[in-house]
Amino acid sequence: MKLNARGDIEAPLEVVFTSFADTGYWEAAASHRGAEVTRTDRLHAVGPGMAWNVGFRFRGKRRQLSVKLIAMEPEQKMVFHVIGGSFDAFVTLDFMELSARHSRVNVATEVKPRNLAARVFIQSMRLARSKLERRYETRIGTLCHEVEERSRSRAGR
Repeated sequence: MKLNARGDIEAPLEVVFTSFADTGYWEAAASHRGAEVTRTDRLHAVGPGMAWNVGFRFRGKRRQLSVKLIAMEPEQKMVFHVIGGSFDAFVTLDFMELSARHSRVNVATEVKPRNLAARVFIQSMRLARSKLERRYETRIGTLCHEVEERSRSRAGR
């Protein structure tokens, strides 16, 4: 199953990419929302090979994910591989400069089931695809708005 969304951000491409690549911020944001995030690599710079274990509660059950940054092209693209108990997912963020002060981020998520139960779950998601796409687009829009607000607050300093 594939989901796509895009968000326009009123900030230069360099600022937008730097905000999305600020892994410390995203780790803290996930922790504030109740997730337990543990970095599992020993890299000092942001780049391919960075990895995290993420634990959280969803629909009353404890979930565990492994997330790894598998590809990165500065100011162009970031690709994450997410491994769950019964699925694999790839999240690709493509960055595009629209003008000197406007950027666009395209977010594509592809989920692949690894067992029969996951296939049944993915099939049920397909039946509610339009609702799921709206929620996904809303979440990506919120994420882009957060990045835009962060860039404004940095510029205001």
